[in-house]
Amino acid sequence: MARVKRAVAGRKKRQTLVERTKGYYGTSSRTFRGMKEQAQHSGQYQYRDRRNKKRDIRALWIQRINAAARINDLSYSKFMHGLKLAGVELDRKVLAQLAYEDEAAFADLAAVAKKALDAE
Repeated sequence: MARVKRAVAGRKKRQTLVERTKGYYGTSSRTFRGMKEQAQHSGQYQYRDRRNKKRDIRALWIQRINAAARINDLSYSKFMHGLKLAGVELDRKVLAQLAYEDEAAFADLAAVAKKALDAE
């Protein structure tokens, strides 16, 4: 069986780790063991935060809708309930964009929600 020399592959593996952990504090960017551990933790944080970002963005949408609804004398929950009763099917992303960019259109939606709540 032929002898396998790993110098090139091993160096490439270490250099990849050096690049991934460049700029980290202390041992995390200086020793091989520290770099390995930090790179693994960083990957876990990335995975977790890709999911948490969706949660944060949805919370931002809700805050924007709530602020605009309160300007039109409705709470967030009553506004959303009124839209549901009126049969308006717009998701929170679109509603937040309307609240942010087009106050007149949002005011019209608020009027529709109020009318549906009064009719209930």
